[in-house]
Amino acid sequence: MGVYTWLWLWVSMDVGVICGFAESTCRLQETLNSQSVYKEGDVIIGAVFPIHLQPPEPNQDFTQRAAPFRCQSFYLRAYRWLQAMIFTVEEINRNPQLLPNLTLGYALADTCLAERTILGAALGLVTGKDPVVTSSRCGRTPKVPVILGDARSSGSAVIASSLGVFGIPLVSYAATCACLGDRQKYPTFLRIVPSDAFKARAIARMLRLFGWTWVGVLMGDDDYGRSGIQHLMDELKNSEVCVAFSEVIPKVNLEKSIPRIVETLRHSTAKIIITFAISTDMNALLMEVVRQNISDKQWIASELWSTSNINSSPEILSILHGTIAFVLHKGNIRGLRSFLTGVRPKYLPSDPFVQEFWETMFGCSFKNDPTLSLSARPQCTGSENLDNVENIYTDVSQLRITYNLYKVVYAIAHTIQNMLSCQPGDGPFENGGCPDVTNLQPWQILHYLRTVNFTTPAGEATHFDENGEPPAAYDIINWQVGAQGTVEFVTVGQFDSVDRFNSKFDIDEKSVIWGGGQNEVPVSVCSMSCPPGTRKAVQKGKPICCFDCLPCVEGEISNTTGSTECLKCPDRFWSNAARTTCIPKDVEFLSFQETMGIILSALSVSGVVLTGCVITTFFFHQDTPLVRANNAELSFLLLLSLSLCFLCALAFIGRPSLWSCMLRHTLFGISFVLCISCVLSRTVVVLVAFRASVPGSNIMRYFGPVQQRLAISLCTSVQVLICVLWLVFSPPIPAEIQGRSPRIVLECDVGSVAGFACVLGYIGLLAAICFLLAFLARKLPDNFNEAKFITFSMLIFCAVWITFVPAYVSSPGKYTVAVEIFAILASSYGLLLCIFAPKCYIILLRPEKNTKKMMMAK
Repeated sequence: MGVYTWLWLWVSMDVGVICGFAESTCRLQETLNSQSVYKEGDVIIGAVFPIHLQPPEPNQDFTQRAAPFRCQSFYLRAYRWLQAMIFTVEEINRNPQLLPNLTLGYALADTCLAERTILGAALGLVTGKDPVVTSSRCGRTPKVPVILGDARSSGSAVIASSLGVFGIPLVSYAATCACLGDRQKYPTFLRIVPSDAFKARAIARMLRLFGWTWVGVLMGDDDYGRSGIQHLMDELKNSEVCVAFSEVIPKVNLEKSIPRIVETLRHSTAKIIITFAISTDMNALLMEVVRQNISDKQWIASELWSTSNINSSPEILSILHGTIAFVLHKGNIRGLRSFLTGVRPKYLPSDPFVQEFWETMFGCSFKNDPTLSLSARPQCTGSENLDNVENIYTDVSQLRITYNLYKVVYAIAHTIQNMLSCQPGDGPFENGGCPDVTNLQPWQILHYLRTVNFTTPAGEATHFDENGEPPAAYDIINWQVGAQGTVEFVTVGQFDSVDRFNSKFDIDEKSVIWGGGQNEVPVSVCSMSCPPGTRKAVQKGKPICCFDCLPCVEGEISNTTGSTECLKCPDRFWSNAARTTCIPKDVEFLSFQETMGIILSALSVSGVVLTGCVITTFFFHQDTPLVRANNAELSFLLLLSLSLCFLCALAFIGRPSLWSCMLRHTLFGISFVLCISCVLSRTVVVLVAFRASVPGSNIMRYFGPVQQRLAISLCTSVQVLICVLWLVFSPPIPAEIQGRSPRIVLECDVGSVAGFACVLGYIGLLAAICFLLAFLARKLPDNFNEAKFITFSMLIFCAVWITFVPAYVSSPGKYTVAVEIFAILASSYGLLLCIFAPKCYIILLRPEKNTKKMMMAK
């Protein structure tokens, strides 16, 4: 016995068919689903609809035969689908061009919107309704070779996985779960609606378009909800969109779960709420949202509830005003409304749903229905007029799922038409065989169904791709309040997927009314976008959408909103104060136009003028005892060298050039050595003069004017030689110092650090010797002891240049040059004032002391 025989035996037993292989007949003991609509035809199309929304509780005692169950909560929208299928079949049967010699029949069953009842309904369609089946039909191919359904993805998955092993095709008119696209698991499943994978792509595209990076997610507790959200999460990977919360709407224990979910929604800062759920799940949630009056959210809806009037009551409309949904293309079915309003209970005795439908439409009750209470309802007459009723059943302005069902029936009709057109020898099967339409095999209709390509009476071309799915296309609708205070589904855009990788997205923002009736696009972010000049810094322990905005550091910029990092400015550029653009760096050097340069220039010129005044004073009083006693020649040479020291400070001011850099350092080194050499010579003369006071000593003849000139020249020549070698091998040159600062500092690079150190070291050596000799001669008996003044001047000189080194190293930019100039001026003023101020004071203010007697007093 083959595996398919065993499986078929199991299916038959499940629906109450007992087949005895040793017996001659099989008897259908029981049909599990008695609520079905049936019409005989040459080919019978099966279909399942959720006519009721509440299945009965199962009897799990197993102590007696279960009573026939009855589902509750009649669903007008699904009953419209059922009537639309009947209308479509009758329209095809009336068409002389389509299946002219063949009549379609139908077998329509109620699923009660539950997995535990949907399989029984589908199996009941497959096994048929005949009470006695002859042995020739026992185990044969089912009379229903194809089934339409289900409206739900979970229900479609149950049917497809169970009947797929028999090759029975299932064509869905509303199941969008991307999970059903698995051809290994569901080989006989096809659908006329696009997969949720495309809808997830469209929603992700819209989130990025409007900058919504902080969203909440609600999903139904079924394949449709979970798979849809999972595909949305996959689309949002590597994007800046984060999920603030994710909640599952349960099927049971709604009293506890729904308030908690709505409370989460209320306290969340996310303004965008994305939903993947069916209308019955959403209705319970939205009623709680209305109760808590949460009206500041922008709802992004799925098609299974967005166009359902069950969720468009005035109370819910106040909350959902502005909802945006991606829905299937709307279609027009000519004559459908007249057919729907022509339904009468007395004309449909074979329809087990029609009386319940009538009672639901008009709120009345038939006498012969003992399950209904007559006290609360008026009696139904069956003559009530449907033409005056406006509800989800009679409304044909939003035919989306209904239109898809219409296309599915036509797809099967055209499939059978293609079978009838097959010529023997040219058929697709072995040896060119064609199918026998009077005994259709499910796998045959599946083969032709995959390749069907036709145009509906409304003019829409329809076909399935290689995966059994249609091209993905959605209308973007917006919930708006009409003139009568009712909901209007306004189409504001479209999404069309060319293939799995390319798509077209269009939306007219000006036509959209946003959540809560607002006219401006809502903002839904965890953190506001960082303005230019700042960068994102993710908050610890939070999603990447939650961040702080840190200002860019100096030298870096961000010129766009929402930058994740700052960009470093190129060479010779720096960031502006706002850190939004790079601007050329300021070129900095100590110039004659700035305040510091003016002050230092003034001090330098003042030093020259003051030195000139001293020279003038000494020149006009050169014959006085005081001037003659202090060696007038050395005094004039010292004053001249001090003038050069003051003047060399000016060489450090101004834009550095090659010549100015060489001049400033060499002039500084030579002038200061000349100055210190003169002071050293004076100190030696004073010291020797007093040490040679013994009568008859001739030591002074070795320290006469000639020897003094020679000593000064020799000391100065050494510095000149050092400077020449410095300039020859590695001279000072202009240089630009940038670093991490907003300025380009122009300065003179010393070239050879050793050369610069030799210049300063030689000056320091002479100063130290001079200071030591002056210190030894500080107490010599002399009314005008010049050695004491030289000691003070050398003390100031050494102190200035010792403090110069750390100040020079630590000073930034142009202040380095200013420190050097200050050291030059301070030491020059120290020498000038300490050595010559006392003499000028005597010469100019106390001339009575400028006598030989006063000079020789001691």
